[in-house]
Amino acid sequence: MRSCNDVMTPDPTCLAAGDTVTSAAEIMKIEDVGAVPVVDDASSKRLIGIITDRDIVVSVVAERKNPESVKVDEVMSKNPVTCRANEDVVSAMDRMAAHQIRRILVVDEKNKVMGIISQADVATRIDLPEKTANVLEDISQPTA
Repeated sequence: MRSCNDVMTPDPTCLAAGDTVTSAAEIMKIEDVGAVPVVDDASSKRLIGIITDRDIVVSVVAERKNPESVKVDEVMSKNPVTCRANEDVVSAMDRMAAHQIRRILVVDEKNKVMGIISQADVATRIDLPEKTANVLEDISQPTA
C-alpha cells in the first residue's frame, strides 16, 4: 500500500485569506502550479480553502475585477476535499474521482496543510495504470 505521504508534493506554498488575487497568480506563475492552499495564518497553516487558476479567470478576469483589490477569500473554494498523509493513496484517488477534482490537499489531524496531490502526481508516481486511467477519466467527465 502506498500512502498519500509517498505521492504528495510536500509543504506547498500557502496564501492567507486576506492576500490579493495578484499574489495568488504570482505564486502560481513562479511555482508553475494551478492551485494554492489558503490557510488561516502562516504559523498554524490550518486549511480554510483553495484558490485555483480557474477561480481567478472566472471570478476575477471574466468579471473585470481588479486582482490587486480582490482578496483570495472572495474567490477561493471553501471546505476543499482533503486526505491524510498516512491514508492509502487509492482512497484519495477515489475521492478525487468522486468529487471530480484535479488535486487533493493532504492535512494532519488539526487540518494543517502537509502537502498536495495533483493529477500529475497520480499519473507519474503511482504504478497502477488501470486505476490511474480510471481516476483521470472520472475527473475529466463533464458535469451535469
